[in-house]
Amino acid sequence: MTSSELWTRATADRYDTEETEMFSDAVLGPALAFLAELAGDGRALEFAIGTGRVGVPLRERGVRVAGIELSEHMAAVLRRKADEATLPVTIGDMATTVVPGEFTLVYLVYNTITNLLTQDEQVACFRNAARHLAPGGRFVIELGVPPLRFLPPGQVAVPFDVSEQHLGFDTFDLVEQILVSHHFTRDGAEGHYRRDSSRHRFAWPSELDLMARIAGLELERRVADWHGAPFTQDSAKHISVWRKPA
Repeated sequence: MTSSELWTRATADRYDTEETEMFSDAVLGPALAFLAELAGDGRALEFAIGTGRVGVPLRERGVRVAGIELSEHMAAVLRRKADEATLPVTIGDMATTVVPGEFTLVYLVYNTITNLLTQDEQVACFRNAARHLAPGGRFVIELGVPPLRFLPPGQVAVPFDVSEQHLGFDTFDLVEQILVSHHFTRDGAEGHYRRDSSRHRFAWPSELDLMARIAGLELERRVADWHGAPFTQDSAKHISVWRKPA
């Protein structure tokens, strides 16, 4: 077991309905095209596959997808969409769990590398990706850039969503590289708010590149989004692709 926090049944059951924007064609379409091109005719392995937001439609595009998922509750939601024969899922943590066979693509999306709360575990995740990759295969991570430029001296919180249905902000421990995402979600017709929080270890792109080198992977490209926009100092996130030497 890694330090990742487990998703509960209640959280898993409402995940798809509360993340509707992330399931939209505008968000998913470019991501699926990007990943399908890298997978080619080979197999793809999704670390932390969750409810299958990406893995299920990628499988429907003809890519042979397998997954690793720590939460049995999240995997149970995925099972409502695809059976084991169509999309096999292994219950376990993404830093150490091994799936049989080789893959041309291993991918980890939507900031999920930060669920591993120590640097050692994040390095182990890179090593696990390299372990599964065939020579020439790629490891892809989608990750936000830590918004520390928004923190003036003495401030530790940054809002990321202020809407009628949801209030969200992150608080930062700059020494331990830990952020806590706080969510206040309007729940029900009476207007009550439900409070949730989750811990994450943030990392800069350069730190991930070093983790990749430790795992024997080489940076192939880094872009700002699934459309391939250039990554700059003002980019809010990055899509990074590392390659296992042939």
